[in-house]
Amino acid sequence: MTDKPTELRPSVPFTIDGRVYQTRVPWHPVAELLRLAGVDPTLYDLGELRGQPPAPSRFAGHDLVQVHPGARFVTIRRNADVA
Repeated sequence: MTDKPTELRPSVPFTIDGRVYQTRVPWHPVAELLRLAGVDPTLYDLGELRGQPPAPSRFAGHDLVQVHPGARFVTIRRNADVA
């Protein structure tokens, strides 16, 4: 038996800039995901690609985002609106 409730949840795959990551926690601070991707949260925002054609929903470092199976995130520089 485990003491951590997150170990009971299935691992959820998601991508940031095309790299695959996995989590057992459904909600994450944006800054944490940006650091996971290797970028500075003070210089970048996180976008989630949704719809067809995909358009990013933009989140700042202090926001929380839900990571669902197959979620696709991209890093977005704050001073340039291109990923």
